[in-house]
Amino acid sequence: MAKTELPELTVGELARRSGVPASALRFYEDENLIRSRRTAGNQRRYRRDTLRRVTFIRMSQRVGMPLSQIREVLGLLPDDRTPTRADWARISHRWREDLDERIRRLEQLRDQLTDCIGCGCMSLTKCRLANPGDQLGRRGPGPQRLPDHRADGYDD
Repeated sequence: MAKTELPELTVGELARRSGVPASALRFYEDENLIRSRRTAGNQRRYRRDTLRRVTFIRMSQRVGMPLSQIREVLGLLPDDRTPTRADWARISHRWREDLDERIRRLEQLRDQLTDCIGCGCMSLTKCRLANPGDQLGRRGPGPQRLPDHRADGYDD
C-alpha cells in the first residue's frame, strides 16, 4: 500500500490550525523560521509538519526565548525538519541556564521594586544614600544597577 501525501496547508489553513495570525506566519517566514513553497499563482503552501514547527516557535516564545535563539536552534536541525521530543529535551536543557539567569534577574527586580530603581535619576532621598554624588551617572546613561547591582559594589 503506497503512502499518500497529505495536501499542503495554505497560509489561512496554517493560521487557523495554529492559532497564529497569517501576518505572524509571514513574519516567521521572513525571519527564516519556517518555509513555504510558492504555487504558480505565487500563493504560499506549507508542509503539514510546519504546524508543529510553528507550535515549537510559539512555545519557545512563551518561555521567553527571543526569535534569534529560536532561529539558532532550528538551524541546527538537519534538512529543516520539525523538532522532535528529543530535540525539545536537548534545546530546553540548553536554554535552562539562560532561563535561570532571567529568573534570578526578575527575582532581584521584584525584591528591589520598592527601593531606588538603580539609575540615580529619581532624585529620591534614598538615592542620595545609595548613590552619593550620582556616582552611577558617571558610568553613562540608563539604569546602571539593574542587570546585577550586587556585582558593582553598591549593596543596599
